[in-house]
Amino acid sequence: MTARPLPARPLTLAVRAAGAMVLAMVLASCSLLNGGDKKPEAATAKADPSIVASAPSGLEKFYSQEVVWQPCEGEFQCAKVMVPLDYANPAGDTIQIAALRAPSTGKKTGSLLVNPGGPGASGYDFVKDAAGTHFSQGVRSTYDLVGFDPRGVKRSAPVTCMTDAERDASRAKIYDLQTDAGLAEALADNKAIGAQCAAQTGPVLAHIDTVSAAKDLDVLRAVVNDSKLNYLGYSYGTFLGSTYASLFPDNVGRMVLDGALDPSISNEDLTSGQARAFEKAIRSYVASCQRQDKCPLGGDVDSGVKQIQDLISAVQQTPRTAKDGRQVNATMFVSGLITPLYNDQSWPALTQALEAAMNGDVSLVLRLADIGADRAQDGTYTSNSTLAFNAVNCLDYPMVSDTAGMRAEEQRLEQDSPTFGYFFAYGGVNCADWPYKNLRTPAPVEYRGDSPIVVIGTTGDPATPVDWAASLRKQLGNASLLTWKGEGHTAYGRANSCLEDAVDGYLVSGKIPADNTVC
Repeated sequence: MTARPLPARPLTLAVRAAGAMVLAMVLASCSLLNGGDKKPEAATAKADPSIVASAPSGLEKFYSQEVVWQPCEGEFQCAKVMVPLDYANPAGDTIQIAALRAPSTGKKTGSLLVNPGGPGASGYDFVKDAAGTHFSQGVRSTYDLVGFDPRGVKRSAPVTCMTDAERDASRAKIYDLQTDAGLAEALADNKAIGAQCAAQTGPVLAHIDTVSAAKDLDVLRAVVNDSKLNYLGYSYGTFLGSTYASLFPDNVGRMVLDGALDPSISNEDLTSGQARAFEKAIRSYVASCQRQDKCPLGGDVDSGVKQIQDLISAVQQTPRTAKDGRQVNATMFVSGLITPLYNDQSWPALTQALEAAMNGDVSLVLRLADIGADRAQDGTYTSNSTLAFNAVNCLDYPMVSDTAGMRAEEQRLEQDSPTFGYFFAYGGVNCADWPYKNLRTPAPVEYRGDSPIVVIGTTGDPATPVDWAASLRKQLGNASLLTWKGEGHTAYGRANSCLEDAVDGYLVSGKIPADNTVC
């Protein structure tokens, strides 16, 4: 059997919408936030007594804290918000959640808290980079936009495991998982990485689960002095949002969940759903490519997909060397192909990378893989997203990690996705010997609040298949489903006017879109 490289993280649940918005290109910060060159001033948020009065027992000091918003990042305000390390012991140690605010451009009615996905993506960076371009003027004038790094992410008690050089080496390593020896080596390496994460991160590593993050979200709601949470969550952020709605139903305000995760399904069913959706996406890409004048993929769609499969197999047999001298194994290669599928505006970049790879140069595919891993061209990693991703998922999901179970799953995934399924398998290796056991069993979410929630699905979404949105909408009950007929991951901020206007009308005026609206 061909040696197969182990993913640096399982490709399953790689649902970071922030990178999907404008892929392979950096989102430009815009100076349209506070009236051009006007600099923000420091502001102290004094606790509203009525909001503090509703704090859960034992958490009053967190809900009543005065937060100082300092000028930062040119045109923004930043703050650190104190939360318990362990909500079961609120009198114990604390951590800080980093938040960034883009002040309203008009007469604000509240704050809109934003999570761009992950787990592991930075909401701080998302608002910093996209506040002036991603949101309508109506939303910008109605709300302070507040991005935050959830616990374990980048600036908020981050998961820390490896140096940049060690991360490069981990991504490049190859294991023969078809053999007992190869699987044992992968398990041993991942156990060692887990021990490094525990030693370098500290006790917070045991408490970066989504339920804890949702409780942080309610503290954030309180310290921005909102009696109700107004929230926009993409991808994994929909899981965070639906978890919040189940825990704090009376505190839900206007909530938009775009690129929905189904909280009721197992990690294995989630992985299968993604494998099928990415197979659908690569076929849609090939069909689009073949309608262009300079597509390197000849014949019909089946033939074009087969050419991609043959290219992947060739890299599996013989890893390639990029122009910078780095070796590109098959998992890195596949990651580079998958990354542009998150946004159809990035399909031309995939075409360019495929053409170069077919001519022997894998450098562009490697660059796309690096973008997906948040690796800059100078070799530094700009975030800990992949590390946090794995650490959160190991707490949130029980995973099949026995040899027979993982190999059986591989066979199922290869049927789900002949192109990519092989590379979605063996995710359980990452959590088999993780220092902390999972804290959650997947189950349908329950929501009994009075405020309707808007759920969005995209028909061609490769990371969160559209049927998950319908499932989440059904579980929430008091919700409205919007569906965008489009390609790529998530919709709001890049879809058509039908969907954009519906979401803006809800966020700005509270107008609930008709359920089952298709745009």
